[in-house]
Amino acid sequence: MAVEVQEFACPVWEELGAWLCLEDAALPIAANPFSPSCLVAAPIAPLASLAELETADLEGKLAVLHGEWMRSPLAPKAWPYKSEDEARLVELLEQKRPAAVLTVYAYPGEVERLIEDPDFLAPSATVSAEIGALLIERAGEMARVRIDARRTEGVTANVIGRLPGASRRQIVISAHYDTKVDTPGAGDDAGGVAVLLTLAEQLCRRERLYSLEFVAFTNEEYLPPGHEEYVRRRREPFEQIAAALHFDGVGLCAGPNTVAGFHLTDDLQRVVEQVMRRFPEVLWAEPWPQSCHMVFVQRGVPALAFTAQVERPHFHRPSDTIYTISPELLEEMVSFSCNFIQALETREGAPV
Repeated sequence: MAVEVQEFACPVWEELGAWLCLEDAALPIAANPFSPSCLVAAPIAPLASLAELETADLEGKLAVLHGEWMRSPLAPKAWPYKSEDEARLVELLEQKRPAAVLTVYAYPGEVERLIEDPDFLAPSATVSAEIGALLIERAGEMARVRIDARRTEGVTANVIGRLPGASRRQIVISAHYDTKVDTPGAGDDAGGVAVLLTLAEQLCRRERLYSLEFVAFTNEEYLPPGHEEYVRRRREPFEQIAAALHFDGVGLCAGPNTVAGFHLTDDLQRVVEQVMRRFPEVLWAEPWPQSCHMVFVQRGVPALAFTAQVERPHFHRPSDTIYTISPELLEEMVSFSCNFIQALETREGAPV
């Protein structure tokens, strides 16, 4: 197998310390990735909705965003798939110039940092639901926020393995190997990487009609520089890809594996349905745009995106450990993929 390492520069952010001080207490907070350092004293201004943010006067205040809209990270400014409400939220925060922003994680018990945008310049941090409730009670009172952080330039890399086949047509198989701060990243996305490596090990042992490319993407979690570098360095046209398979969040104990299809021809749709009859526990899912398969989808490549159907996965939190993973469900993804590739190869023969 030929291996290419696509190194490139990327921003590195390090939290050195973060504190919230009320009149009678010093409380822990989690600085949001890429937040600048700050030391501010400002009155507390709780905001429970976008409508409240629209009318609020926040200049020089500590904006405390809480409620149902703080259940998952805010979409970065450069993310192309964000909703109008997400774009408006960030736009308003920048226009209203708060001294700092505190996001309150809506679920009790754990904290997931909710702003992770290198282009968002206001100091920001995330607090637990419990600390958030205390801040809401003290609306209008003074609080101090200190964030010590450091931002430098680093180096990361996509890692790509290639196996030639009888045809120049390709099947691309991918997962992302980066994760977020605070989490072991077992489900997001060590499980996907395990499927990727197992497929590389198994498929290299037999003759191939299609050429195969195995892509371990970097920087999926904090915007798409890994995707962009892959596109910039790709030698072959995307039209040469017969199908792209991407694994992100598969093999979870808490729910079944799923597959979503993009740009599938009628013929490819029939192939997938044929394979799914052999794996009745794998479910169809609605197309979702939040991962590396969009590199291929944006360019019209037929793609399958695999994840798990779980109401609230442990992704991005300390609880995303190996104990959330089912080896049997990871093996299901490997077997499903091998069956799919074999079905493609025996369908009519890959065009050269």
